[in-house]
Amino acid sequence: MTPKSYLTCTVALLVLAAPAHADTLRLLTWGGYAPDAVIEKFEEATGHTVEVTLSNNEEMVAKLRATGGGGFDLAQPSQDRIAGPQAEFGIYKPIDMSKIDTAQITPSMLEATKANTTVDGDVYGVPHVWGTSGLIVNAAEAGSVADYTDLCNEDLMGKVTYRLKRPTLIGFAFAMGLDPFAAYGDTAAYQDILDQVEAKLVECKPVVKAYWSGGDELINLMRSGETVAAMAWDTGGWKLNTDNPDINFVAPASGALGWVDTFVLPAQGRADDAAYDWINFVMQPEIAAMITEEAGNFTASQGADEFVNDALKAQYQTSFPPEAVDNIRWYPPVPAEIERIEGETLDRVQAAS
Repeated sequence: MTPKSYLTCTVALLVLAAPAHADTLRLLTWGGYAPDAVIEKFEEATGHTVEVTLSNNEEMVAKLRATGGGGFDLAQPSQDRIAGPQAEFGIYKPIDMSKIDTAQITPSMLEATKANTTVDGDVYGVPHVWGTSGLIVNAAEAGSVADYTDLCNEDLMGKVTYRLKRPTLIGFAFAMGLDPFAAYGDTAAYQDILDQVEAKLVECKPVVKAYWSGGDELINLMRSGETVAAMAWDTGGWKLNTDNPDINFVAPASGALGWVDTFVLPAQGRADDAAYDWINFVMQPEIAAMITEEAGNFTASQGADEFVNDALKAQYQTSFPPEAVDNIRWYPPVPAEIERIEGETLDRVQAAS
């Protein structure tokens, strides 16, 4: 059966299973996560209608906090914006995992998201769209770069770029055999990790061409050949690969650093059935591929990479063999005190001669 005929059959079955009393799904989400073509297929298949409000993390939490979790039936904050707001404001309701078709979701992503969104024993989020930071490498010029600390190799003198931001601190720590996420609850232990990373980053400064601060700057440095290895996001690597096949995103040996935008149920949502139907519908591999084509990032739908365009599929599968996906280090919620000491560390690295 072809992917197209499989999708047709799936939609037909969903139409037969459409609820007798269809609801309107009020969806609070990011741009690209609910393409018009996907909404049309969902409405046809289920009988529900969809109203989309585009937002971002800060606005999502603010809107739900202002209404006590009302006004929407499904929202999509990042996983690190769930446990804290729920514990403080009670703006979400638990996910009934029996209503989620978990067989469609990449197991390692599902388990990590459940762990990071559990409050008092209840799960409040399941994964949807994700992305990572890792390495962008010109294999013809820097083929030996396989982990973050390889960006310090002397044979790359003046040919490396990365940001002075949290991902660099975290990535270098993991590559040095440390576990910064495990130390989030112990400020002294975390400071000790940062001190070691700071020393390493200061030692590496002569190798660095520039600390990039924007996506265009990074792309230009790599495209021009001024730099041959970088720490950056996966979609940037794939964009560069389209122009130069020697350049691609590489998942570091110690693990790419991953973010996940989730599905959550607002506390006063009134169309839970429609929300669960949407989650299960968009996590079908063929539908998830449509979202990837629109948003640019992959979803946690297992096997969806087989349905995207051939170029993106090849880039993804080269960067993320299954073992690399399972090795992703997913960002947990960040304690406020951690942000302060990270900022101080980055300032000292910047100022070091």
